[in-house]
Amino acid sequence: MQASELTATRRPRVVVVGAGFAGINAAQRLGKLAVDVTVIDKTNHHTFQPLLYQVALAVLSPGDIAQPIRRILSGHDNIEILMDEVRDVDARAQKLLLGSGTDVIYDYLILATGSTHSYFAHPEWEKVAPGLKMLEDATEIRRRVLLAFELAERQMVEKGSHPPLQFVIVGGGPTGVELAGAISDISRLYMQKDFRHIDPKSAKVLILEGSPHVLAAYPQDLQDSAVRQLNEINVQVRTNAKVTDVQPGYVMVGDPPNAEKIESVCTLWAAGVKASPLGKALADSLGDPAILDRRGCVIVDGHLNPKGHPEIFLCGDLAHYEENGKLVPGVAQPAMQMGNYAAERIGLLVSNPAAAQRQKDFHYFDKGDMATIGRKAAVARIAWPFKAHWSGFMAWLTWLTVHIFFLIGFRNRLSVFRSWAYTYIRFRDGVRLIVGSQDLPGWDALTKEDVVKKEGDTEVVVKS
Repeated sequence: MQASELTATRRPRVVVVGAGFAGINAAQRLGKLAVDVTVIDKTNHHTFQPLLYQVALAVLSPGDIAQPIRRILSGHDNIEILMDEVRDVDARAQKLLLGSGTDVIYDYLILATGSTHSYFAHPEWEKVAPGLKMLEDATEIRRRVLLAFELAERQMVEKGSHPPLQFVIVGGGPTGVELAGAISDISRLYMQKDFRHIDPKSAKVLILEGSPHVLAAYPQDLQDSAVRQLNEINVQVRTNAKVTDVQPGYVMVGDPPNAEKIESVCTLWAAGVKASPLGKALADSLGDPAILDRRGCVIVDGHLNPKGHPEIFLCGDLAHYEENGKLVPGVAQPAMQMGNYAAERIGLLVSNPAAAQRQKDFHYFDKGDMATIGRKAAVARIAWPFKAHWSGFMAWLTWLTVHIFFLIGFRNRLSVFRSWAYTYIRFRDGVRLIVGSQDLPGWDALTKEDVVKKEGDTEVVVKS
């Protein structure tokens, strides 16, 4: 396909790549300025990533946490949207090469393509242990978790036994903790009346964290509280547990010859992230590999620009920005603030260059962090409008309120509130749909090893 060019008009052309938190916030602010804006994303929707795990564990449906990009930005006549993927950056010519073969010219560029899973030089592990970044990941995790219970029920009917329902989550950050709590909730609470031959409450959830602490970015008291709350809902936490291999039906912890084999009916990955490939593409175009950190993020200055390029802005997970000697975290809050700052600065560069010269560096306004652990269980570090550390029900209630507030669209807020209220009051969740293959990695191997049989009303593990 011969490349065509979207030529610049008399107004500056701003191209925003990525419609996550940073990109959407930047586009909404740019929509009010005297510029023409092109938003490029490989999907047609913006996803509220903090609630992806609730889609993965059947509490919410995908439509509850996603909105079409065109709907979000439909009120801005100066914004066009292209559903395409940026394959390369030509910083000297100030253009992008899209997967469709189109060249897009820019005067200003905002790269906000986020991050992806990092399997620490073992990409083959991804097929066995999916991570959670996109809606497709969430529905795949939902398929595997629910399928484990369905296959156990079928196995019990056919053979009178089933493999132990042990779910292993690699990584004890917020995503790992939230996934573990949600699996525990559905097995202990929401599916207790749904099966006739297996006991869902017998399911075990294990978090394997390679460092000494779960929720390592949180204060020590909240880390300790998180472990206590996880233990209370029968989630086992193992720290200093370095996973060295991931295979269908099991993971290995530690190095040979002392490696330990841990069986897993479903393994999920929450252990690491790396920057999107566009960071490296930009570094290659600039001929400066030193602008990348070890994760592939682009090191930026106080105006969120790579060295020597005031027309290019990096926002969100793709940006390596340090403030007071500390790296600004790659989470939703700073991403939104970076998007707003980049748009504001572009507005000044276009309309008032003198004011742009005086503009202060980007400053991350930290309002705190929250992670939910399960029904009525969470931890919260409140930094604004006051400082506090909360655990348990109060932290959980705060988490609910904040996430509903930041959802885009009244329909989404109403739908999520209704789903949460129904789940809380009725002990039922309503999106337990298995779509796709009925194959579960490792199931066949597990059925040949340890199995669970019923003796009276009790399930016991025996050797097959």
